[in-house]
Amino acid sequence: MNKKEKLVIVGAGMASGRMLEHLFEADPERFDVTLFGAEPRGNYNRIMLSPVLAGEKSFDQIVTHDAAWYDAHQVECRFGETVTRIDRAAKVVHSAGSEAPYDKLVIATGSAPFMIPVAGRDLPGVMAFRDYDDVQAMVAAAGKKDAKAVVIGGGLLGLEAAAALRLHGMEVVVLHLMGHLMERQLDAAAGYLLQKELESRGIKIHCKAQTSAILGRGRTEAVLLDDGTLYPADIVVMAVGIRPEARIATDAGLHVERGIVVDDRMLTSDPDILALGECCEHNNICYGLVAPLYDMAKVAAKTLTGVEATFRSVDTATQLKVTGVSLYSAGDFADAPDREDIVLRNSGAGIYKRLVLKDNRIVGVVLYGDTTDGAWYFDMLRKGTDVSELRETLIFGQSRQGNASLDPMAAVAALPDDAEICGCNGVCKGAIVSAIIARDLTSLDDVRAHTKASASCGSCTGLVEQLMTLTLGDKYNPDAVQPVCGCTTLGHGDVRRLIKAKRLKTIPAVMQELEWKTSCGCAKCRPALNYYLVCDWPDEYADDYQSRFVNERVHANIQKDGTYSVVPRMWGGVTSAKELRAIADVVDKFHIPSVKVTGGQRIDMLGVRKEDLPAVWADLGRAGFISGHAYAKGLRTVKTCVGSDWCRFGTQDSTGLGIRIEKFMWGAWTPAKVKMAVSGCPRNCAEATCKDVGVICVDSGYEIHFAGAAGLDIRGTEVLGLVKTEDDALEHIVALVQMYREQAHYLERIYKWAKRVGLDEIRRQILDDPQKRKAYFDRFAFSRKFAQVDPWSERVSGKDKHEFRPMATIGFPVAAEEAL
Repeated sequence: MNKKEKLVIVGAGMASGRMLEHLFEADPERFDVTLFGAEPRGNYNRIMLSPVLAGEKSFDQIVTHDAAWYDAHQVECRFGETVTRIDRAAKVVHSAGSEAPYDKLVIATGSAPFMIPVAGRDLPGVMAFRDYDDVQAMVAAAGKKDAKAVVIGGGLLGLEAAAALRLHGMEVVVLHLMGHLMERQLDAAAGYLLQKELESRGIKIHCKAQTSAILGRGRTEAVLLDDGTLYPADIVVMAVGIRPEARIATDAGLHVERGIVVDDRMLTSDPDILALGECCEHNNICYGLVAPLYDMAKVAAKTLTGVEATFRSVDTATQLKVTGVSLYSAGDFADAPDREDIVLRNSGAGIYKRLVLKDNRIVGVVLYGDTTDGAWYFDMLRKGTDVSELRETLIFGQSRQGNASLDPMAAVAALPDDAEICGCNGVCKGAIVSAIIARDLTSLDDVRAHTKASASCGSCTGLVEQLMTLTLGDKYNPDAVQPVCGCTTLGHGDVRRLIKAKRLKTIPAVMQELEWKTSCGCAKCRPALNYYLVCDWPDEYADDYQSRFVNERVHANIQKDGTYSVVPRMWGGVTSAKELRAIADVVDKFHIPSVKVTGGQRIDMLGVRKEDLPAVWADLGRAGFISGHAYAKGLRTVKTCVGSDWCRFGTQDSTGLGIRIEKFMWGAWTPAKVKMAVSGCPRNCAEATCKDVGVICVDSGYEIHFAGAAGLDIRGTEVLGLVKTEDDALEHIVALVQMYREQAHYLERIYKWAKRVGLDEIRRQILDDPQKRKAYFDRFAFSRKFAQVDPWSERVSGKDKHEFRPMATIGFPVAAEEAL
């Protein structure tokens, strides 16, 4: 049996942790591993310290390798031990209390925060933002009444710290030496927008601020600037940069410049010693972003196992991890004579986009407010794509290229397999899709575990979820989980109950009072909260347009090729020659390729380009049509047969009742889509017994049915009861739907709600309790005053100022758009 080699690793951070994963995967029996870490804990995701500081995550949630993982791989962990010396001659590593011999040594000591050399920098209360100990110190300081913080440094780390401390209730001032924030990643225009956004959150920004001294008697009390400005401070957070932690390598006589110099195989000047991560220098570059560090880890693991590998520097993109701020930056955007800019500004929407071109190739990207196309631009930047033929529409993003307008879902589908999705871990689209298919991955956590995509900063979560939706279809339903989402521990029922009990009337109020883990929510909870608030406070709550799925934002159904279908409302399925002529004219005018009669007795125009939607609506509106809401979580249609007016078997006017129900109930949002039907006799030509709500007309009145399904689930309806008059039928149906509106979970169809609540309980409240039934009816009638607005005419008239913008523009990824 071959004796294992001894591998000693100095530094238990993200780079060495990723290297160990690759090493154990390639050759788990090759080394006996000893791991030294200066912190009293193992590997955790430092990128996620900002959410931990903000209270959005717990420390346990960002631990990458726990004790069980180290035990399983037989790693001898010496946490809390700082290595003091490397004896290269004897090949032994020394710490304050122990030593460890090695055959191979890996140095991954990371970086140290730069502390500006001003008087008072050693006072208690002055701290960096590099590790979990710093986070604990800041949280403790934030717990004091009226606490004040000064953050020195307006880069990525400083702004994340400032935003997190502000969420803790601290008064926060950011001091930045340069003229605008994040000058290494942003140009002045985007820096201005970022400053404006942070100031709106109560964070004071002071640019061109030269710190003179930190003042205090025994601990920090204030920060003094060169111009005499004085800012009170209970804590001072320095986030002005980092430098490679290479002292141990220098003492050992290794080649060190700014960092520990390594070759393409991650070898130092000693062939038995490797270095990786922020402590090393490759081709005169020291890296501070996680993506190249993970590439180093892969190369180092191969070098240790004797496999040829070469590290090459790669372009990286930057995204700010402050919830609610959409910001993307990549490449070089400095001004130069041989470069040209393409700029798009939308001040009302808070959107700024700038592309820097050189020789018709993208060399720099700055996106603020709408980062949807970041991956697309970055892919072209990385490949050096010639954009000559795209110049006229390039700034408008991928959705404006070619003949079809693409929704973000279709835009992701159009990305090539080698397009980078997760910048932190360098994971491309093809790798994610292949893993989903090969391993039958159905949850986001599964994808993270097997591919690392979305496992670091999380900014690519929306893209990953879109890929899962595109790959799995209905097998992936992120909304069918409890609790509501990862932002809260509460289920839908608790959230609905507390919204009413606490009289919460805005999304921020819900998140604050119900202790949401994130400050802005996510693509799962915001649509649900928006619906619950619309339902509970129809006259007070302002519908949050951006917290809706794509079809509801564009008032049409997206198709697989990125075009849309338009379905005008035909009351009860009844139409006229005038309406049919109008539809024909629209089809001809806009070259709509397909027209189909739907199962709900309406006409569907398929293949409408996104940019043509308003004009199509305008022409249909002039003929008297309004939106059929075929895209909505609301009443879709009321299907009818001809009834007693024409049919020799008809017992009641089913067409008239269907039209009456539809005209009364259209426009009201519901937890999921609602389909209805009215059949004029028991022969049931309108198929009322497989709908969410159905009516069978009989000689003695109207038999009301509910809780049917004819989609993925096939089930017949349950009988609610028999009523005598048309007025009674309308009252019972409206009350039933209002009960469903008030009690169902978001995206829960009526049949699922009925099963959960109980058929007998529904009958008791709607059929047997006239007072409760009347109350439900009255509440629906009240909400109807605020619901029945035609979105097509509002958009055409200009009353609706919303744009076709994705959810990402308000700070979270585009939701998975289900085809319901």
